[in-house]
Amino acid sequence: MGGPSEAMQAHLASGVTTLCRCWAILRKDGVRFGFTDHDCMLEFDGVTFKADSGLTAAALEQSTGLSVDNSEALGALSDAAVREEDIEAGRFDGAEVLSWLVNWTEPEQRWLQFRGSIGELRRGGGAFQAELRGLTDALNQPLGRVFQKPCTAVLGDGACRFDLDQPGYRAEVTVEQVDEARVFRWADLSGFEPGWFQRGRLDVTSGAAAGLWALIKSDKVTAAGREIELWEPIRAVLRPGDGLRLMAGCDKRMETCRLKFNNLLNFQGFPDLPREDWVMASPKRTGANSGGSLR
Repeated sequence: MGGPSEAMQAHLASGVTTLCRCWAILRKDGVRFGFTDHDCMLEFDGVTFKADSGLTAAALEQSTGLSVDNSEALGALSDAAVREEDIEAGRFDGAEVLSWLVNWTEPEQRWLQFRGSIGELRRGGGAFQAELRGLTDALNQPLGRVFQKPCTAVLGDGACRFDLDQPGYRAEVTVEQVDEARVFRWADLSGFEPGWFQRGRLDVTSGAAAGLWALIKSDKVTAAGREIELWEPIRAVLRPGDGLRLMAGCDKRMETCRLKFNNLLNFQGFPDLPREDWVMASPKRTGANSGGSLR
């Protein structure tokens, strides 16, 4: 995080300090929250830090090297700050967190002591407890190429490079019928083959659940019309008329990449990998393993 500035260092060394702590939470949907343990509101970096907001932080554990810095934030649930329905909807998952030690008489004298993201979130009894993970936490995640038959890319990402804005690969619709925020039905959703959106994605574009999304489990045509089921329900209220965006699905097979998306050049799988029985094969006089094509 870097050390304190010369002015901040001088203030700390003065023996008489006017210090408080400030926390900023930056959600992925662009919403910002600011909290401070001071008794007056502070403002800097375009964030207003509210006093008496009910947020405190446990002692910050920091170490040298690549060890993960971590802490915990404790707070009260309220409509004015962190709401229980927003936590339930997952709006705080992975949100960026910054923590400063601030001279409240001169807020430009501040020391950024922690930067990371929200990990596990627990709530209950009108309060919440959030695990704060430092930047080095990302180094604990496995990286690298996976050698497997199915494609390892996510449809539309930098490896896949497929443009999902092309006509025929997305549909802008509204909610007509929905059961348990998981099963959606339309009387008429023509122009797409059955199963076209299976393994795809549903985004909520308007209403109370705007910004939330889920993966599509199944897409089928029934006697009543079109039915799309999600793997998990949208964790917010959905009402008829709310906007939805349906994205085409990909089952990661080479044939699908070639026939459905015409994107075989960017296929990230290895369809000709030998099976496990090839690895376990033993030498024999006939039917020699020539290394020829598997097709």
